[in-house]
Order: sequence, then C-alpha cells, then structure tokens
Amino acid sequence: MASQHKGYVDATYLDAVQELLTDLKRLTYERMRLQPGHEVLDVGCGPGTDTIRLAPWVGTSGQVIGVDHDADMIAEAEKRSQKAGVTAWVTHEQADATALPFAADHFDACRCERLFEHLLDPAKALSEMARVTRPGGWIVVLDADWGSLSIDTSEIESERHYARFFAAHMAHNPYSGRQLYRLFKQQGLAEVSVQMCGVPFTDYAYARQVMLMDRFEREAGVSGVVSAQDLERLHACWEQADADGVFFASMSMILVSGRKP
Repeated sequence: MASQHKGYVDATYLDAVQELLTDLKRLTYERMRLQPGHEVLDVGCGPGTDTIRLAPWVGTSGQVIGVDHDADMIAEAEKRSQKAGVTAWVTHEQADATALPFAADHFDACRCERLFEHLLDPAKALSEMARVTRPGGWIVVLDADWGSLSIDTSEIESERHYARFFAAHMAHNPYSGRQLYRLFKQQGLAEVSVQMCGVPFTDYAYARQVMLMDRFEREAGVSGVVSAQDLERLHACWEQADADGVFFASMSMILVSGRKP
C-alpha cells in the first residue's frame, strides 16, 4: 500500500479535495449500477467520504464496506459513519488493497478512487477487486494522470520543468490514470469503458493547497531541477494571474469501469 512519506495525505486534506470531485464521485457511484440490497466495497476508503455517501444507494438492506491501510483513517471513518447514523450497514476495516480479506465473488460492485497512484502494484490491487466481485458485478476506478498537469504562465519552459518534477514526485505511480484501460483489459473484464475527466483550478490558493505545491516546491528546490529564480518568476506570474482573476491550471483524471464476466 501507500507510503506515508511519498504522496501521503491526511483526512483534513481529503476533506478539502472532496468538494472539487463531487461530480466525479457521483459518476463512480452510477457506474457501479447499484440497487437496494447490494453489497459494495470501497477500496482506499480514507475517512469514509464515499462509504457514507453510498449508504442511501444500497439502503438499509444493503451493505457498504470500506477498507484502508491507514488505521487512523479507519478510526475516523467509523466515527463519521456513527455520526451519520449509518453504522448498521456501513463498516470499515483496515486492510491491504493487494490482499483483501474477503471471499471470492462476495460483492455486487467494487470501487476505488485516487488509490492506484499510491500503489507499487496496482495490477495486483485490481486483481483483488475482481476476485472479490461477483460475476456480473461492476468494478470502477477513478485515478489521476499527473503527467497531464498544466499551469498557465508565460514562463512555459520553467513550468514544464516544474510540472514534470511534480508528476514524478507526487506519488509512487503518478501516471496511474493512463494505465487503467490496459489494466482492465488485461484483467479480462468485460464492457470496459473509459471517460476522461478534466479537473480545472481557477483559484490559486486552492490549487496550491490541493496540489501540495509548497511541499513539492521545496523538494524541487533541493533537487535543483527548478531553480529559485525560476520559482520566483513562476510565483510572480501566478500571483498576478490570481490578482487579475485569470489564474488557470488543469489536470486529467480517468474513470474506467468494467464488468466481471
């Protein structure tokens, strides 16, 4: 599972990001073709952001289970599900995505979001998701392609160095989104569909928060890939764009779904 040193984020960060991804999250729910009474698994559930939202999709006759490698995330998810009044059918367990503690053909559907970018072996995680999903059930993954990051500026060459360094250091597997179609096909899943999902940023402060720019700029400076002078010029451009109300950045997320034969 993910290292807590490279790309690791806490529940506060995930809360800040969820508003940005609300529409995309709903797409993943829809792609699972959920019905009342279904049992569904959320892999890499974090603090229960999606497990709690999935509760009304399956109803009290169904079950939602979230798993995460981080014990603190599981504790927070349990606390939030209790507050939301859904603990009767929404539960959370600490588990490794590459060795799920469930029997084969157990769940009606399975999802994960922004998890594969942190995994050293995403193919194994997808294999486990397929194993625990019942035949005919849907598997849905939404993940980032950090290689698509682009931040508008006149300092194009410096921005390209910046974006490439950022992508390489964001997570263990920063190009995970572009790999999903191949992984789903190699897994032998049926009716595989792909949707490109652009994520725009027009608020500079929010972009810096969500993309952890302070952290990665420090690392870029230490490595020497982006000089202090280049960073100063980039900051000046972005701050001016923000002041003028024209700051813009974007990156792509890829949503892939497939049915277990």
